[in-house]
Amino acid sequence: MVKVTVLGSINVDRILQIPRLPLPGETLAMGGQSSAGGGKGANQAIAAVRMGAKTNFIGKVGREGAADFMLDTFKKDGMNIEHVTYSETAGTGQAYIMVDEHGQNSILIYGGANQAITVEDIQSAKDAIKTADRIVAQFEVPIPVIIEAFKIARENGVQTILNPAPAIKDIPTELLAVTDMIIPNETEAEIITGIKVTDEASMKANAEAMFKLGIKVVIITVGDKGSFYATADKDGFIPAFKVQAVDTTAAGDTFIGALSTKLSLDYSNLEEAMTFANKASSITVQTQGAQNSIPYEKDIHL
Repeated sequence: MVKVTVLGSINVDRILQIPRLPLPGETLAMGGQSSAGGGKGANQAIAAVRMGAKTNFIGKVGREGAADFMLDTFKKDGMNIEHVTYSETAGTGQAYIMVDEHGQNSILIYGGANQAITVEDIQSAKDAIKTADRIVAQFEVPIPVIIEAFKIARENGVQTILNPAPAIKDIPTELLAVTDMIIPNETEAEIITGIKVTDEASMKANAEAMFKLGIKVVIITVGDKGSFYATADKDGFIPAFKVQAVDTTAAGDTFIGALSTKLSLDYSNLEEAMTFANKASSITVQTQGAQNSIPYEKDIHL
């Protein structure tokens, strides 16, 4: 069983059903609202554990009831949450997700306790990093804690996967130096490299730019089109499975969690792992919500 440690965010998602985004100054009636577990880190960890990985999670929550809601979900899926700690000053993270009638989402984030994770928290979770096969992180937690975690991973031969979301233009070189694989979507790739993703050639150009930053393996996800990969030896495109999307929330997180579970440490099955991850994502988008829409390994039929 592959061992995956995820460092990342924990949010309670407030999902708002809207016909479209309101114009400036406009009041628009919603079609409905609901709450669900979310946060990129939590989504990816839940995807990993549901796909069969032995999963450790490193994160932080507040002291209110929303934290209990999230922790109960983790426990139900059998995730190790020994290193999910409490903030005494910030509340559990929140995300306000506006989903239009076409299933496209726009998201507002309150970082809360996610932004209170410290380097000391990472040091306390050192064993969970050292004993993993790979560690996954995103940018919904402070970058210095990701750097610390990835340094520990690199020193102990643990593979590092970075999901640079929300994207920043200048990723610290200190972080890039300890990152093995990077997985942005097309918008995030453009922010990082300045190269707009329009076709496979532009994806390859993005990958080449990221190679120059020190990354070994690049995957760019492009929504309902599929995902592109590039290594030093080869590149290619894995098409998406065609389905009717209801809500694209957590699709990218499902892809990353599934990939982190099925990918060989030597990348020898990269295309097969990406196909599996694409399939998992195609199931996620057919259900409203984030964590409740993430499938289990038994649901993936290729």
